[in-house]
Amino acid sequence: MEDDAPVIYGLEFQARALTPQTAETDAIRFLVGTQSLKYDNQIHIIDFDDENNIINKNVLLHQAGEIWHISASPADKGVLATCYSRTSDSKVLTCAAVWRMPKELESGSHESPDDSSSTAQTLELLCHLDNTAHGNMACVVWEPMGDGKKIISLADNHILLWDLQESSSQAVLASSASLEGKGQLRFTSGRWSPHHNCTQVATASDTTLRGWDTRSMSQIYCIENAHGQLVRDLDFNPNKQYYLASCGDDCKVKFWDTRNVTEPVKTLEEHSHWVWNVRYNHSHDQLVLTGSSDSRVILSNMVSISSEPFGHLVDDDDISDQEDHRSEEKSKEPLQDNVIATYEEHEDSVYAVDWSSADPWLFASLSYDGRLVINRVPRALKYHILL
Repeated sequence: MEDDAPVIYGLEFQARALTPQTAETDAIRFLVGTQSLKYDNQIHIIDFDDENNIINKNVLLHQAGEIWHISASPADKGVLATCYSRTSDSKVLTCAAVWRMPKELESGSHESPDDSSSTAQTLELLCHLDNTAHGNMACVVWEPMGDGKKIISLADNHILLWDLQESSSQAVLASSASLEGKGQLRFTSGRWSPHHNCTQVATASDTTLRGWDTRSMSQIYCIENAHGQLVRDLDFNPNKQYYLASCGDDCKVKFWDTRNVTEPVKTLEEHSHWVWNVRYNHSHDQLVLTGSSDSRVILSNMVSISSEPFGHLVDDDDISDQEDHRSEEKSKEPLQDNVIATYEEHEDSVYAVDWSSADPWLFASLSYDGRLVINRVPRALKYHILL
């Protein structure tokens, strides 16, 4: 099966930040941010031409510093946010800023510059997100399906809601909240729920997951000891409003129903080292992607807790009278969860995995050595889900 083969791209820099270009729903496009102490850091715009199975890239200079996190506006193809570190008075600070790429690079062009040494272009700084007044930035998340004007940043123990004004040239702090208590109170990651009119955000700090109402900035739920060790990442099921996945340093991926947080609905234990990333497929929520320091990417079929636990629902009228009742009885049984595939194209920790925003069957993974791998859901499974 030729077209299930992975496509590999080497950045020649260490890297850990990856995002699809969320507002681009026609062309397959990912943004990757580098981590280099010696050279100017870069954002690589990766266009995947799926007809010819080739990658085209454009490079943007990100001279502000090493990129720890990158996220793309849901409304404007040209706008993105980064969390990056810079050294000031021999202290390392992690800041966040919103940027615009050059106009000609906003849309997937499928054309690399002919000259591979062609000059990298520069990002235009739109605004800083308070630059360290609240501590070190862990991540920036955009309001999903929004107009690209609302973002939340997590800085140390603060959750900050910003309004981007004046064409994003100004970030105004709309509201904020802080973690209180003893111990290491520092956010590691967060996701904005696409449900509940986009009024809920979930955060991870140490081993705890919390839900927040963005209107009042108050806590809605709290899952203490969600993982045995640090929680690295979380994601919302796009189709089931109370479902949330989390992963962490206990090598586990857990699935939660936020209405009943006493125990997870399901736990996956397929990785042998820290799990850095978990991502639901945007269209088919039984498909869950994880990346880990064990250098592997695992695609799981979590069909029993998906929005279609019985596969595609068949209308009774569609089952002809001649067919015996066995098929009907069989169709009442939920389908089994399983690992669809384990991908081993990486040789270093996989710090990021994400689905394309243009093609639901395609995903990218990024390991620390700067290797980006683009893979597809196996064809046989794709047709099984669609039929």
